[in-house]
Amino acid sequence: MKLGREISGDGRFVRQPNRFTNRIEPDSPYPPGPGRYHLYASYACPWAQRSLIVRQLLGLEDIIGLTVVDPIRDDKGWRFTLSPGDRDPVTGASYLSELYHATDPEYFGRYTVPCIWDTQTERLVTNDYPQLTITLETAFAPWHAAGSPDLYPSRLRRDIDAMNDWLYGGINNAVYEAGFSRNQQKYEDAVTRVFTTLDRLEERLTTHRFLHGDQLTDSDVRLYTTLARFDPVYYSHFKCSIRRLTDYPALWAYARDLYQRPAFHNTTDFDQIKRHYFITQTNVNPSQVVPVGPALDWDAPHGRG
Repeated sequence: MKLGREISGDGRFVRQPNRFTNRIEPDSPYPPGPGRYHLYASYACPWAQRSLIVRQLLGLEDIIGLTVVDPIRDDKGWRFTLSPGDRDPVTGASYLSELYHATDPEYFGRYTVPCIWDTQTERLVTNDYPQLTITLETAFAPWHAAGSPDLYPSRLRRDIDAMNDWLYGGINNAVYEAGFSRNQQKYEDAVTRVFTTLDRLEERLTTHRFLHGDQLTDSDVRLYTTLARFDPVYYSHFKCSIRRLTDYPALWAYARDLYQRPAFHNTTDFDQIKRHYFITQTNVNPSQVVPVGPALDWDAPHGRG
C-alpha cells in the first residue's frame, strides 16, 4: 500500500482527493438509467461497503451491475481474482487499475473503490465515495424498489449532510489518521477525536434508535461500516484501543440492529475485512499475521424495537 504521498511533513495521514467526480444525474453527460452503470466495490473496504448496502437496501441490484474485487491488494492494486478467469466480466481487465488508466492514462495515485464505470463511454464516471451513496439515493429514485427506505429525505438533508461531515472527521477517517500516523502527538490527537465522537454517539443513541430519530438514513450507513470494523480491526490494528465497541451498550446494540437487516448482513464479511487490513497494510502489520477473534455475537437480540 503506497501511502507515502498521503503522509504530511508533520506525520499526519491526509487522504488523497478523489480524481473522478462526474455526477450521474438527469440532463448531464451521464444520465441515470438501468443497465448502463457498473459498480466496483470490496466487501473489505468501509467506503465501498456503503454503496453495497445502499444498492441492496434500495433494490438496485438489477439496475446497477456489480463486480467485487479481491480483498487482498498487491503492488498493482485491487484484483479481479474473485471473478471467473480472474478477469472483470464487463471489461476483461485483471486489475482495477486498468480501468483508471483507460479513463486517464496519466492517472497517478491509489486505485480506490467504490467506483462507477459507464459501459456506454467505457470510462470511469466517479470514485467520489461520499457522493456515490447520495447518487444512488436520489438520481436512481425512479428505479428504487417498492417499499424501500428513503435514506436521504428532503426534510432531513441539511441535518444528514452535517452529521456525515461530523462522522467523517470524528470517526470514519479519524481511525485511519490514528492508524497511519507517524507522529505520536498526531496519533493521540486522532485517537482522542475517535473516542470523543464515540462517547457523543453513545449518548445520542441511548435516546434515538437511529442517528436522525426513528428513520434509517444515509448517516446510519456511514457510521455502520466503521463500527463493524472497530473491534475486529481498528481497536488493535489502528491502535484505537481506549475502549471497544462492545463497551458502549447503546452503540453495540445499534450496530447489531443494523447488522441484522439483510442489506447490512449480506455485505458484511468479517473474514475479508480482517484479511484485507492485516495482510495488505504491511506498513502497519509487517508480519501479515491475521489475529484470531474477537468472538462477537452479532446475532444477539438488540432490544431496540
